[in-house]
Amino acid sequence: MEKRVNIKFCFKLGRTATETHEMLVKVDAVSKKCVFEWFKRFRDRKEDIKDEPRSGRPPTSTTPDNIERVRRMLADDRRLSLRMIAEELKISLDSVSNIIHEHLQKRKKKV
Repeated sequence: MEKRVNIKFCFKLGRTATETHEMLVKVDAVSKKCVFEWFKRFRDRKEDIKDEPRSGRPPTSTTPDNIERVRRMLADDRRLSLRMIAEELKISLDSVSNIIHEHLQKRKKKV
């Protein structure tokens, strides 16, 4: 999001896409393709820097029920692996990881 704001700022200043890319590469890794795509959007009067909604399959595994089931499983046994939880609930490892890290805000403790 920050990169898009910077690109929009340079666009409003009248910089070219190439100049903008050269400046942004010095402070942050941004691809030339990304800069040119955003410049095209701004030229087409699309001022919003947020992504447009996309169609796609809605998440089916990250449900309130599955979040609660993972929470209970971890409360019963903190040593359960992601794989064990995924097999028990019959959902993907990525979904289990997302539930644990994003929804339950759990992190692995370093000993």
